[in-house]
Amino acid sequence: MRKPRATAATSGPDGLAPAGDVAAIVAGTHGDPFAVLGVHEAGKGFVARCFVPNAEFVTAYTLSGKAAGELSRRDDSGFFEGKLTLRKRQPLRYHARNAGGDWWLTDPYSFGPVLGPLDDYYIAEGSHLRLFDKLGAHVIDHEGATGVHFAVWAPNARRVSVVGAFNEWDGRRHTMRDRRDTGIWELFIPDIGAGQPYKFEIIAPDGVRLPLKADPFAFESELRPATASVTAPPMAHEWGDEAHRTFWRSADPRREAISIYEVHAGSWQLRDDGTFLSWDELAARLIPYVADTGFTHIEFLPISEHPYDPSWGYQTTGLYAPTARFGDPDGFARFVDGAHRAGIGVILDWVPAHFPVDAHGLARFDGTALYEHEDPRQGFHPDWNTAIYNFGRREVVSFLVNNALFWAEKYHVDGLRVDAVASMLYLDYSRKAGEWIPNEKGGRENLEAVAFLQKMNKEVYGHHPGVVTIAEESTSWPKVSRPVHEGGLGFGFKWNMGFMHDTLEYFSKEPIYRKHHHNDITFGLVYAFSENFVLPLSHDEVVHGKGTLLGKMAGDDWQKFATLRAYYAFMWGYPGKKLLFMGQEFAQRREWSEARALDWNLLDHAPHRGIWQTVRDLNYLYRSRPALHARDCEPEGFSWLIVDDSENSVFAWLRSAPDGNPIAVISNFTPVPRENYRVPLPKAGKWREIINTDASAYGGSGKGNGGVVEARAEGGGVSATMLLPPLSTIMLEFVPD
Repeated sequence: MRKPRATAATSGPDGLAPAGDVAAIVAGTHGDPFAVLGVHEAGKGFVARCFVPNAEFVTAYTLSGKAAGELSRRDDSGFFEGKLTLRKRQPLRYHARNAGGDWWLTDPYSFGPVLGPLDDYYIAEGSHLRLFDKLGAHVIDHEGATGVHFAVWAPNARRVSVVGAFNEWDGRRHTMRDRRDTGIWELFIPDIGAGQPYKFEIIAPDGVRLPLKADPFAFESELRPATASVTAPPMAHEWGDEAHRTFWRSADPRREAISIYEVHAGSWQLRDDGTFLSWDELAARLIPYVADTGFTHIEFLPISEHPYDPSWGYQTTGLYAPTARFGDPDGFARFVDGAHRAGIGVILDWVPAHFPVDAHGLARFDGTALYEHEDPRQGFHPDWNTAIYNFGRREVVSFLVNNALFWAEKYHVDGLRVDAVASMLYLDYSRKAGEWIPNEKGGRENLEAVAFLQKMNKEVYGHHPGVVTIAEESTSWPKVSRPVHEGGLGFGFKWNMGFMHDTLEYFSKEPIYRKHHHNDITFGLVYAFSENFVLPLSHDEVVHGKGTLLGKMAGDDWQKFATLRAYYAFMWGYPGKKLLFMGQEFAQRREWSEARALDWNLLDHAPHRGIWQTVRDLNYLYRSRPALHARDCEPEGFSWLIVDDSENSVFAWLRSAPDGNPIAVISNFTPVPRENYRVPLPKAGKWREIINTDASAYGGSGKGNGGVVEARAEGGGVSATMLLPPLSTIMLEFVPD
C-alpha cells in the first residue's frame, strides 16, 4: 500500500497554520489545500487540520478507532487544528459535534494520491488507453478506507472541487489535488459510495466561478432535466455472450450477412402511460421481435447521456454514461448480453463530430476552450449551433479514443457507427469563404480529424477484434473503409448515401417516367465496390417533413405497397450490407417522431403485414444464401444480366459466391406484367423462385412462374423465358442436378 508523501508543512514553529492559509481555506481560494489540511509534520510530531463547517468541537481518531487528539477551532467558519498523539502519519476520522448533535467523517486530505507517475506520463503523452479506469468517479478501497476517487482534467482552472449532497454542494469542502504536470485534479473522498449525484465546481483562470460541470467521464447520470453525474458502482454484470463474441472475433464481417435494424430506444414502443421502457422491458420485447424479423444487428441512435429529447441523442453531454432514461448502466449491459445470447449484435451511434454548449457540459470546461477550439471558425458548428472538438489536442483525442474503447470493453458492443464524418473531414463544411481556416498545407481537409479517426480505428480494431466501425460519410472522400496502413481512414464500412438518394429519387417518379431515370439505378454499380458499403434507409429519410418510405413511393396505395416490397427485395439483392429504420419494416404511414411510439396497430392490416413478411423472408434469404451476402463488398460477386432495358424499367443481375448457388435478381419497376420476358442466365437447368414480392401472401396480385423457370441453351447463350410480375422483384436460385 502506497503511503502518503510527506508534505512540507505550511505552519509556524508552534505548528499553527498561517492566518492567511486559514482564511484562504475558509474562503475556498487556497491553491493547494493538501499543503494545509490533513496530517502534517510539526517538529517531532504531527498536527491535523480540517475544515468542517457547522462543527463546534472535533476529535481526531485513527481509522481503527483509536483517539488521536482534540482539535481546536481556529475560525468560527469551521477550521480546526491540533496536535496528534500519532507516531506515524496515517489517515484520520473525525468526530464532530455541535449543539444540535454529532457526526463522523473521514478526512480526505489525510490520504495520499491514487494516480501515480506512470499515469501522469501516459496521460501527458496522450497514449493512455485506460483513462476510463483512472478518470471519472470510481468506488475503491484506498489506504484502509472505502470511498470514491474523483479525477478530472481541467488544466487551466484555479480550483476544482467535488460537490454534492454529501457536502451540501459546498465547493470549499472537497477541493481537489492539482497534478500540475497533467492538468488532472484528483481527490479520494471516503465514506461515500455509489448512487451519489455530484458535479465539479470550477474556478476559472480569471477567478470566476463557472456553472457547475458534469463529469466528462461520468459512468452514470441523473435523469433529465437534472444534469448531475452519479457515482456508479463497479459493473457487476456476469456476461454469458462468449459464443457470440468468439464467432465475430474470427469472422470477416465483409463476408457475413449483416442486416441492421436501426432503433430509437425512446420511441420504438412506450408503456401504456407514455413513459419510456426500461432496458429490461426493451430486452423482453425488442430482442424477440428483431430475432423473429430476421435482422442480425440492432443499431441504436445514440444512447449516451443527453439533455434534450428532440436531439435523439446526437447532442450528447455524457459520452461515457448510458442515458438514465432507460434505467441504470447495468440494465444496458443486460440488454447487450441478452441480444448476444439471441445471436443479435448491438451497434451504437457515436458522435465525435460535435457537442452541445449546455452550461453543465464540456463547453469552456475550465473557463477556457479546452475540448473545443477558441476560434469559432474551427470550434463552432454552424449547422447545429454546437461546439467542435479540437482534434489537434492530444488530450481531446485521448478522451474520444478511450470512449470508443470503453463501449467495446465495458458493454461488449459490436460496433460504432460514427455520425457526421463529413463534417469532421472538411474545414469548410457548411461554411462560406472567410468563415474557415485552411490547414497547414493551405487545403480544406481537416488533417487533425483525419489523424484522430485513423487512431480511433487502429485502436478499436487492434484491441477489440470482432468490433466494427461504420462511417456516415456523405462525400466522395477516398478510402474511408480501407486500412490506415493503405492510406485509408480505417473504418470497416461506410454508409452508401448515394444509393439511398438515387433509389428514393427513382421510386418517387411515376412508373411511366422511370425509363428516363434508368441511370439512377445503374449508376450506383459504378462505385458499389469502391468502399465496404452499408445500404441505409435510415431515420434521416423519415423526419423533418420528408414523410415515410411508403409515402415516397409513387402511385396509388396498392402501387405504393407493391413498389416498396419490390424496392426492399431489390435492396436485399443489391451488393452491400442492409439497414432499415424501425417502422419501415411494416410501412409506417406517419412520419417518425421521437415523442410517440410506432403505430404497431398497422400490423393488424394485411398490406402492412405483407411488408413485414416480405422483410422477414428477405432477411432469411439474405442470411441463408451465401450468394446474397458473402461477396457484398467484392465485384466478383456481382454481374449484370440486364442493364439497359430502360423502356421496360427492368433490371437483372447475378449474385454469386464460392460456397453458394448463384441467384438472379430481377426487378420490374412498372405496373405492367412482362409476359415471355427473356432473361440471360449463366447456367442451363432449373432456377427456383425463392421470393416474388408480387405473391398474394404479401398483398400482391399473385402473378408468377409457378415457383420455377427452366433455362435453356439457345443461339450460343443460356436464357429463360418468364413472367415478370408488375412492380415486383423476384429472385431465382440455380438448382444443381
